[in-house]
Amino acid sequence: MDPQGAGLIAVLLVLAAASWIFTSTHLSGMDMGRWTDPGPLGFFVATWVVMLMAMMFPSVAPMVVAYARIQSHRRKMGRYAPAGSTAVFVAGYLITWTVFGVVAYFLYAFVASLVPGIFGSDQGGRYLAAGVIVVAAAYQLTPAKNVSLMKCRTPMDFILRRMRSGYRGALRMGVEHGVWCVACCWALMVALFALGVMSTGWMALVGAFIAGEKMLPWKRLANRSVAVALAVIALGVALSPVAMGDMGM
Repeated sequence: MDPQGAGLIAVLLVLAAASWIFTSTHLSGMDMGRWTDPGPLGFFVATWVVMLMAMMFPSVAPMVVAYARIQSHRRKMGRYAPAGSTAVFVAGYLITWTVFGVVAYFLYAFVASLVPGIFGSDQGGRYLAAGVIVVAAAYQLTPAKNVSLMKCRTPMDFILRRMRSGYRGALRMGVEHGVWCVACCWALMVALFALGVMSTGWMALVGAFIAGEKMLPWKRLANRSVAVALAVIALGVALSPVAMGDMGM
């Protein structure tokens, strides 16, 4: 790997590590188990963005490096590729996931107001969480998951087919990649809400699932393994909720 790519990966990993430290420090004691209340909107958005950096930056690194390499090549060829466009690309990616988080937040609040107590810690809340995780496991086996996962696993192909110049182009490309990433991983993130969105333990596990299926060479095996793991977690939530609650760190 060239020094520029290695440096960029190092920056992303340092930001991810800093985000993990921040979340583990500031979310300590806030995890209340399944369906943890996400708190006020402003707090949730700030926390969500930091969580995204912690969970997604390792797995998005190959796409960011591919984009930076193409931009560097364009500069060497004398074509327009402004400085800082890689940061704008990453910002577009985060914007897409932030929009998803806000939509999920309002949907959570709407359902909670419509059916008070539905997200409680009683048996109803437990089985609802288990059902949501089963849905996430089933989504792993769908054609939509397969197509979107392939987009995330082929960064150079994605960049070359969608290359647009300038900051606006970088932002649009980042948003587009974010859309594909949301299509790939939305069910895992919804499962995280069910398990406890303030739990660093579940965050780490879901982040590992995402990184594994995007980066490991055995796509089908990684994808199916995540589906099986989610099914086991759902069973554990339904039958042994106390033991599954130990993941909240």
